[in-house]
Amino acid sequence: MEPGSGTEPIVSCESLGREYTRSSGRWLDRFRSVDRPTVTALSDVTLAVDSDEVVGIAGPSGSGKSTLLHLLAALDVPSEGTVEVAGTDVTGLSERKRTRLRLDHVGIVFQRFYLLPSLSARGNVALPLVQRGVSKRNRRERATALLERVGLGERVTHRPDELSGGEQQRVAIARALATDPAVVLADEPTGELDSATSERVLDLLTDVADERAVILASHDDQALDRTDRVVRLRDGRVVRDA
Repeated sequence: MEPGSGTEPIVSCESLGREYTRSSGRWLDRFRSVDRPTVTALSDVTLAVDSDEVVGIAGPSGSGKSTLLHLLAALDVPSEGTVEVAGTDVTGLSERKRTRLRLDHVGIVFQRFYLLPSLSARGNVALPLVQRGVSKRNRRERATALLERVGLGERVTHRPDELSGGEQQRVAIARALATDPAVVLADEPTGELDSATSERVLDLLTDVADERAVILASHDDQALDRTDRVVRLRDGRVVRDA
């Protein structure tokens, strides 16, 4: 699907900016009223992503890729501008409402996986469904089906330390899909994988884009080549969107 095709974007931001306060680390700074130095992570970023679209976010370290993903996922709030996800302006929502929005509409694949070591692959995938109050039987069936979809049907009872890095990444992708989200965001999804495993993970991410939007932040050309378009950031600003 081409950007600007007339459909309502599933996730978008306008004039987005994010600044962070830089502390000197001195105890007395907590009590001073003077302005502290700030770091601008993003400035004036506007972006719209349609369903069925795979968009890459590229740029050198420190360019704002992860910050942008966190804002689009409603994990953080902007200093200025707006973010909309599935038709909802998330900018002014409370943390509780943003958590619910993520649970209903957003799947996140973190670079470090963040799988719970005490749970099996199936238990990790089912976690978002527990939060949504899905019955044990239904979440077990859903998690098993998703693990089969990502090629781990024989590994459902294995814990993370019994899985390879690529298998853990596929568990993380299955978990991100558990609630059938409208958008999946992935932060460096192939950053710690070999080429062959990266290809399989990218196959999964591009395949699920038939049903939802996928946004991935990466410095990996192999990953960016699989996207419909690439948004390039430099010093927190969009320098190219094509």
